[in-house]
Amino acid sequence: MSIQQSDVLYTAVATAENGRDGRVATDDGALDVVVNPPRAMGGSGSGTNPEQLFAAGFSACFQGALGVVARQENADISGSTVTAEVGIGKNDDGFGLIVKISAAIPNVDAVAAKELIEKAHQVCPYSKATRGNITVDLAV
Repeated sequence: MSIQQSDVLYTAVATAENGRDGRVATDDGALDVVVNPPRAMGGSGSGTNPEQLFAAGFSACFQGALGVVARQENADISGSTVTAEVGIGKNDDGFGLIVKISAAIPNVDAVAAKELIEKAHQVCPYSKATRGNITVDLAV
């Protein structure tokens, strides 16, 4: 379900120069990074890349969603981590992405952890945005 412009609480603004081989900066100066293609794609790998930035955003957002779900379920997720692996590769349309989200939740058993990440996947805005567009695998 989409939100309306009037419901927006915050808008992040970032500008790229030279695409995958340049620079990306936010309007508030909080993020200003050199981007270069990774070595695996023929680049220098000396800067970050869009896939790393997407993985950082997805993992942080998913961790937040996990917190929301944990509060609803009265689950202790202290000490938990969420790792996002974002892969890029060729597909029929040129290039596509694939994501693996792995969560380590030390204070709950494996069954409860799996249930928590499945519920978090339903409420995470990044999960919602990618649903039906790219493969997102979940792991505990």
